[in-house]
Amino acid sequence: MPTAEHVLGLKSVGTIFTYTTEPDTDRMHAHKCSASVVESPGRNLILTAAHCSGGKAVFVPMYAAELTLDKQPFGFHRISDWFVDNRYVHNSKKPVSDLDFAFGRLEPSKGGRQAQDVVGANKLVRTPGYLNKVTMVGYPSSHNPEDHAVRCPTRTEALPGFYQIQAKCRGMWGGVSGGPWFSQVDWAKGTGEIIGNVGGYNGGGNDEQADWLTYSPMHGDWFFRLYDEAKNDQHVSHGASYDQPRLPYSMGSGETWSHAKLLASGEYTGDGKGDLIVVWTDGEVTLYTGGGDGGFVGERRLAAPDGVWKGVKTLTGGDFSGGNGSDLLVVFESGEVRILPDVGTKGLGDGIRLAEAGSIWSHADQVVGGGFGTAKYVTDLLVRWSDGEVTDYTAVGDKGFGTEHQLLKPNEDWEKATLVTAGDFTGGANWDTLVRWSDGRVVQYQETGPGGLGQEVRMAAADSIWSHDAAMTAGSYDTNGWPDDLVVRWSDGETSMYLHTGATFGEERMLVAPK
Repeated sequence: MPTAEHVLGLKSVGTIFTYTTEPDTDRMHAHKCSASVVESPGRNLILTAAHCSGGKAVFVPMYAAELTLDKQPFGFHRISDWFVDNRYVHNSKKPVSDLDFAFGRLEPSKGGRQAQDVVGANKLVRTPGYLNKVTMVGYPSSHNPEDHAVRCPTRTEALPGFYQIQAKCRGMWGGVSGGPWFSQVDWAKGTGEIIGNVGGYNGGGNDEQADWLTYSPMHGDWFFRLYDEAKNDQHVSHGASYDQPRLPYSMGSGETWSHAKLLASGEYTGDGKGDLIVVWTDGEVTLYTGGGDGGFVGERRLAAPDGVWKGVKTLTGGDFSGGNGSDLLVVFESGEVRILPDVGTKGLGDGIRLAEAGSIWSHADQVVGGGFGTAKYVTDLLVRWSDGEVTDYTAVGDKGFGTEHQLLKPNEDWEKATLVTAGDFTGGANWDTLVRWSDGRVVQYQETGPGGLGQEVRMAAADSIWSHDAAMTAGSYDTNGWPDDLVVRWSDGETSMYLHTGATFGEERMLVAPK
């Protein structure tokens, strides 16, 4: 997770100070919010959050904490009028929080100059989608002894249930509300292109996530209507009720995902994009359709709760039956093993039985499909047995388990391998195995094959955050078409994707926020 860094500031971004009678040039009230100058015919508009609006206030571009108000490098401007959607409710946790944006009209400085003529102006564009690269800029009013601006380059995702986006970054404390989210910014010039602003649900931040999870309304139709009204100095009533636009697909909440028991990756829908299958603790099975950009665009139930799938012990994706789509290889607690061919198009069905109930496979604690020494297809199976033995079955198919290779004899150490998955993280001839141990260590074994597990590379130390990794799988979920994207479900329900994982974890993208 990124952490905001302190910077001297950006001249088109500043703070909002409130006052009662006249601004105090020596002892200003604590700044409550951030704002940015935006393009306008009058060259005098700022963008901030709706919950920051109201009352007597001044805007100080590129605020310098060590200077008094009358000595600020770019002066200050009184805010003479506010433009807020009349339906907005202050710091709401309801859908109306989608409207947490506002514009302020500035008076000229003491020298008679408009703000845009002094510091330039930012261009406002529609939020292009829910997955964006942004740089957040603002002025925290707490946990910020030097009282300087902060910036944070990060990525956004959809906020489930709202017409909003969210982003992870530590250090975004209160006071950054209203601050811009830049899709591009020229630090030398001091301006850029804005696609969001801190605000939205609960005023832009969830109390339980404190400083590290921040929200922004989508800049869509209602945003640009208000922008036009502000540019034309109009106050328009839009009625009493707010109807949300069509919301983005959401994978659900952390509370739901805390019940995700098993994960499997594969290409199940026939569109060439990686998909995810989830087995829940109640036995329901869900297929999540990949969008090919590191996210998911839909879901479909494959099995209802309280059926035979409550008895699944471990499973993996692979191409075991030779069809056009990925298959599932499923091991039940009873020891029964089945291959379910092309589950995305055919459904789960009964499949092909490879082992009967009561077989030795009741001792298979984890199974992982991959390319461990045979053809380019995912037809091999790595098994971690309950006694710590590790075996590799090459050329697994509907006729049987292929050829068995013992990689490790039974041992106590591998009894503590809590989670196992595999992907092609190094680009070699064989896939690589990823193991999360009971003490929180994560180890990658590169080039796993019939001859052994491969070279050991430690990715996380004991007692790390990875002790909270509750389920994981690797697949090809973005445009590079390579099975190097790691999906992790954490103990609090947060679900993340680590794109382009190699010898170290790749870029983290949150799919589901924690409960």
